[in-house]
Amino acid sequence: MQLAPGIWVRPGAVRVDFVASSGPGGQNVNKRSTKAQMRVSVLDIPISPSARDRLIRLAGSRITVDGELVISADEMRSQLQNERACYARLRELLVRAMNPPKRRVATRTPRWAKERRIKDKKRRSEIKKRRRGED
Repeated sequence: MQLAPGIWVRPGAVRVDFVASSGPGGQNVNKRSTKAQMRVSVLDIPISPSARDRLIRLAGSRITVDGELVISADEMRSQLQNERACYARLRELLVRAMNPPKRRVATRTPRWAKERRIKDKKRRSEIKKRRRGED
């Protein structure tokens, strides 16, 4: 089963359960279990250790103490649409985790910027000095 571009897992690795949805919706919400809850162990996802660390950091509170990633969706009225929404969220998380953040290149403040900042400070100082009354 393909979770994201280039990431495949065995079919039993991802478990989807349907539970009663919360919130408004009337009879449909009260009678049907349309909320989709997807569970997948982070260790079952074949990604590099650094990407796994980023995934855990991005997932935040959606990671259980057992190392399972829990994603849920209940915006739609049907199980199928909510299940697809879970897969889309998982795919987006994995794509973000797979792309390492760009390294910041340290730069120095140019001399002209420092000089301009000091010149502006002196100008403000002069304006405020002129506002003061002659004592």
